[in-house]
Amino acid sequence: TTYNTQNKMMNAVAAVAVSAARRRPLHQSHHAPISFTSLTSAAHQRQQHRERHDNGPAFQQVVRTRMDNASSAAPAAAGAPAPPTFSSYDFPERNEAPVITRTRAIDVASSRRASDSSDNINTSSSTGASAIVPPHSKPISSAPPPAILSAPPSARLSTPATEITTLPNGVRVGSMETPSPVSAVGVLLDFGSRHERLRNALPDDSAVSTAGVNHLLELLAFQSSLPSASLSSTHLRSRLDNLGAATFANSSREQMMYCVDVLRPNAVPAFDLLAEVVKCPEVAEEEVEEMKKVMEFQLMDVVPQILLGEGLQMAAYGKLAESNGDGDGDGDDDTLQQLGRPHFCTAEALPLLSARSVHFFKEQNLLHNPHGVVVSGSGIEHDALVELAMRHFGDMTAANPNEPPPSPPPHDNPHTLPSTYTGGQYRLPTPLHSLYPDKPQYTHVALAFEAPLGWHSPHLVPLCVLQTLLGGGSSFSAGGPGKGMYSKLYREVLNRYSWVESAEAFSSFHAESGLWGISGSCRPDKAGELTKAMVREFVELSRYYVTEEELQRAKNMLKCNVLTQLESRLVLFEDIGRQILTYGRREDAESMCGKIDAVTKEDIIEVVRMAIGTMRPTMGVVGVDISKVPMIEDVEKMLLAESMGTHSVGGSGGGGRGGGK
Repeated sequence: TTYNTQNKMMNAVAAVAVSAARRRPLHQSHHAPISFTSLTSAAHQRQQHRERHDNGPAFQQVVRTRMDNASSAAPAAAGAPAPPTFSSYDFPERNEAPVITRTRAIDVASSRRASDSSDNINTSSSTGASAIVPPHSKPISSAPPPAILSAPPSARLSTPATEITTLPNGVRVGSMETPSPVSAVGVLLDFGSRHERLRNALPDDSAVSTAGVNHLLELLAFQSSLPSASLSSTHLRSRLDNLGAATFANSSREQMMYCVDVLRPNAVPAFDLLAEVVKCPEVAEEEVEEMKKVMEFQLMDVVPQILLGEGLQMAAYGKLAESNGDGDGDGDDDTLQQLGRPHFCTAEALPLLSARSVHFFKEQNLLHNPHGVVVSGSGIEHDALVELAMRHFGDMTAANPNEPPPSPPPHDNPHTLPSTYTGGQYRLPTPLHSLYPDKPQYTHVALAFEAPLGWHSPHLVPLCVLQTLLGGGSSFSAGGPGKGMYSKLYREVLNRYSWVESAEAFSSFHAESGLWGISGSCRPDKAGELTKAMVREFVELSRYYVTEEELQRAKNMLKCNVLTQLESRLVLFEDIGRQILTYGRREDAESMCGKIDAVTKEDIIEVVRMAIGTMRPTMGVVGVDISKVPMIEDVEKMLLAESMGTHSVGGSGGGGRGGGK
């Protein structure tokens, strides 16, 4: 077995050499060919050993024949090197040995220098004058380029602080200077998919749909022509590439973000282009149709995790009592709560999108809402960013200048309508994948509760600590303390049940509400057991205090994650913009770490008890076979029975732990 494996490896090496020789003909080589036999001597030795072992005397006759042929060909060659010999085992598809060339790096450099010298001097045969052609590149200078900042002395270093300025029209500018050669600048806008509607009446008695516009805007970012700058979409991308800019766009249910990451000397021209992209792109019909094809392709293969997240939002913020409440999305769009609307464009809404939809949505939510615009930056001087913001966004005016400024967060956008948590369930059986029918199929389950007041909840930080404490992840992981192997869900679910594919805690916060819970996946026949395991985790958290060890570990890990993320220039830019847009200010890292350290085990148990005891849960189920997953009414009974200590789903899982209450 070892011999055959080594022989196959040598033949593979020879095949690579053949491929290289075929790609480079002999007349393109700068050096004389060398003998292939010397390069594949090991392969020949193994082949000869095999022939000698298998054929015995017959092998000796073959060798003598090859030697005789070489002797008879020597006089005819007249001193030329003898052609290499090879067997059909070496190259079964060739009739002659390939030409192998050897090139040294120093020889290539010398030949290029000689070629450049001869090309730089151009002698004119008619005038006799000579012109020197300038070199292709400038010599490397010992001085650093202007984009690279020299590190200031330690005595001059100070703690960077966030600076915030509000322009006269209400546009806010926030930044933090960092000694970085790269700047991250961008704009965050106070609108998202919650502001979309399936039908918007127009003054001419027609209607336009804006459902899916944010999904479309994310794809159209930096891909549409700019008439104001006389740039086509191709020229826009070329201009950004020449500036060395990396562009990003991201939409959520409440906010939209545009960002450019670029070398500091190019920050001004890059921001000039970004501002045009945000305010006045052309958005032609052909551009929209092109992106609709991309969206249609995306809809063909949506991962179950996205379907589960969309379903949870629809179930948690379902139709109110005055509507039919079936949650299937039919009927008038006005009966859907804003947080219960789909974030990604649906197959039903896709044909209704047009360039008119984009222009109407931006006219309604952006162009006359300067209070909903935040210009953010990291690695740039604050005064320079304020000047850029004033140049491009200082002329924005509100739809009604005589009206008083909008209310403070969380409802800056006048089109934001608060949503009410209802709870409920979302069940979606998915068809078997036609291209991969043999791929393992999993049932995905999520169980969640409301986080009242969302980003403005007094329990926001304890919920974040609780999410880190629960942790979790996939059954396939590199592991380690930093990967959550010591978290509660890893220890008590993933490591206990071999059939669990994934189990992790999650949270999603909005202006007036939010969700937190546990999601997981497993084989369809074990989906009911997975649901019971989730119920046990919630009930155990409500009946027993977490230990000081796991609480301190969770707080340390959360602080580590926050501080590590803020080391990133792009994360810092986004954090500044989103906090100003959400709170009207920015909380520094020291204050956040202090709030994390202040969380106690009493805070954790209070959050869980408030959720289980006062509100209806939300459940989402997605998979090929969801028949084993209990209905939401059965889950409510499980929670009630477990909290009362009747152990209907197999015990609390936390008995015997210290500090029980």
